[in-house]
Amino acid sequence: MSRILKIISPVDGSVYAERAAASAQEVDAAIAAAAKAQKSWRQTPLAERQAIAARFVDAFVAKGPEIALELSWQMGRPSSQTPGEVRGFEERGRAMIALAPEGLGDIRPAGKEGFDRFIRREPLGVVFVVGAWNYPYLITVNAVLPAIIAGNAVILKQATQTLLCAERFAAAWREAGLPEGVFQALHLGGADAEQVIRDPRVNFIAFTGSVPVGRRVQQVAADRFIGVGLELGGKDPAYVRADANLAYAVENLVDGAFFNSGQSCCGVERIYVHDSLYDAFVEGAAALTRTYRLGNPIRPDVNLGPMVNAEAAAFVRAQNAEAVAKGARALIEPPLFAADRPGTPYLAPQILVNVDHSMRAMTEETFGPVVGVMKVRSDEEALALMNESAYGLTASVWTTDEQAAKSIGSRLETGTVFMNRCDYLDPALAWVGVKDSGRGCSLSVLGYEHLTRPKSFHLRVKI
Repeated sequence: MSRILKIISPVDGSVYAERAAASAQEVDAAIAAAAKAQKSWRQTPLAERQAIAARFVDAFVAKGPEIALELSWQMGRPSSQTPGEVRGFEERGRAMIALAPEGLGDIRPAGKEGFDRFIRREPLGVVFVVGAWNYPYLITVNAVLPAIIAGNAVILKQATQTLLCAERFAAAWREAGLPEGVFQALHLGGADAEQVIRDPRVNFIAFTGSVPVGRRVQQVAADRFIGVGLELGGKDPAYVRADANLAYAVENLVDGAFFNSGQSCCGVERIYVHDSLYDAFVEGAAALTRTYRLGNPIRPDVNLGPMVNAEAAAFVRAQNAEAVAKGARALIEPPLFAADRPGTPYLAPQILVNVDHSMRAMTEETFGPVVGVMKVRSDEEALALMNESAYGLTASVWTTDEQAAKSIGSRLETGTVFMNRCDYLDPALAWVGVKDSGRGCSLSVLGYEHLTRPKSFHLRVKI
């Protein structure tokens, strides 16, 4: 009997969609088809692969409004904001298409008389992409599109919460004219995914998700000599220096903490503010947070939807309660938000002050609409606290002094340093994490390196 995978919508607790999980026979057939299709796909000229990829992006964007609304129902982001994911998908997709000739072009060392020498980037084979639910299109396109442009075949497993997103990918590729077997979507449970990872016909794993599951993926793949890209969690810090534009910092950091109900690997989870600005920053951030509108995300006037499920919201509530029990002070009174109901995914945003690093709210990934704010007295104190973390995905410095931002950034243990910006991926820049935030690289020209292998050509042309 087939197992049924269900999307339980956080909007109202209903079963939004359900699909049968792929059988062992279907998984085997998909891998076989991918391995077979990739052999001819890799011979397709790069310009033709780019053209198909461009049509794929066009096909996806053409369905943008219905994709955006469907996404709101699947994972709860306000319908006023989900169109932004379609726009981001297009931005990243077109950027990676444009960067392909540079990312995949031959590398030639200095000339040597009598020899033709170069390094060529060759596709790996079959790439297994495991996507996440919080930004299911933005995250997944980072791996799927460059993998296919590079000449690989792709099998996509999307998180159950957003499994319809995998079908949207498949439909757009079909409309673009991608040869059969080069891209396939499979609805799988965790144990099924492990079998795909172990399959000798699979050549690379691109996983996005939690640190514990990322460790499991690495363990499962450890018996094979294949690459594993891991985009994992974060506890991303921000530092507001004494010379920061206060109003700008407040506006953008509150958004960076609460957008998507805080369910972002690069969302702002800890803020360190110079003592000269601390009181004004806290007052401004709390005032702005109280204007948020929590509720049914399908309503156009709502800008903060539910978390993905009641369990996730309960985890955040427990973190908050523990911090308060240890001396923290919660600035936002939940009664201000009528939709906040314990036992449901609807959770009011929260700002915690009087916090320190003995509290899980300041050290453990929260992945929810809460941020802790600490007072600091110097760049050095801020830097030490920002680096005091198991994670290192992004960090932001809010200042009018570019040289100070560069100096602090050079010592930050993080994959991306922002100045006066946060919670954003630039497709022209490498997206990487350090420490428990993962390994590997996506986006930019460097994003093609992990989806290909170098082959050296050393040709003596004169004898």
